[in-house]
Amino acid sequence: MNVRILRQQSPFSEPYWQVFNYDGPENATVASLLDYLNYKDDIEDIDGNSTTRIGWECSCLQGMCGGCAMVINGRPALACETFVRDLGKEIEIRPLSKFPVISDLVVDRGIIQKNLLLTNAYIGKCTSSDASNSGSDSTDEGKEDGRADARERISKINEKEFEQRYDVAKCLKCGLCLEVCPNYSGGDEFFGALFANDCYFIASRGDRSKGGASSETKSDASSDIRSEYAKHFAAGCSKSLSCVDVCPMKIQTITSMARMNRAR
Repeated sequence: MNVRILRQQSPFSEPYWQVFNYDGPENATVASLLDYLNYKDDIEDIDGNSTTRIGWECSCLQGMCGGCAMVINGRPALACETFVRDLGKEIEIRPLSKFPVISDLVVDRGIIQKNLLLTNAYIGKCTSSDASNSGSDSTDEGKEDGRADARERISKINEKEFEQRYDVAKCLKCGLCLEVCPNYSGGDEFFGALFANDCYFIASRGDRSKGGASSETKSDASSDIRSEYAKHFAAGCSKSLSCVDVCPMKIQTITSMARMNRAR
């Protein structure tokens, strides 16, 4: 089986195609295929030319980190969840095209976190009062009070809301939704589906703060994130929903969009 890989030695070099022969098991994943090709010390391409090991990255090999996101036979996917047996007689692998290449199949997805920081799209930060309320009281009575508070907060969450929050919290920030999105082109203004889901998660909580924020503060924070959602997602989304098709965690971004749009 021939495996064509788009390679690039550094961020400043030109990309080039290189073809390898794979004679390993077909029930292996693409991640295992790449390990197989990299196994020998003297790696050769299909023409017998010596070459360097193929650069790619991962942390878990079980679909939980998102590190091995790449384009496989034209479809953005995780290498650890894509099987050779499903890809036909030839395989083409290239890096995600919406992010700067570092080396071979390794890309820089730092823009994702940069945009979250830019819009303060985070739940909040732990304060000294949070820490003292949650951890300093080691008595049985104090622990039970903490558990009671947690149960009360959970009981106030609508069951359907809880399910959607749980789903969006599984986002890997792998970038597959951005790769396939026809509206995303580098993250300058339009931040893509993962940003929409994070905005929903924050807005559905009612605040970005912890530790007894006033209702006025909660309202202001929720309004802020809805404003960022309108600017960096709603204004640019053409609703192709290709993001939903490729999401490895099967997150229903359309549900987050519907709930955010109803509240605008």
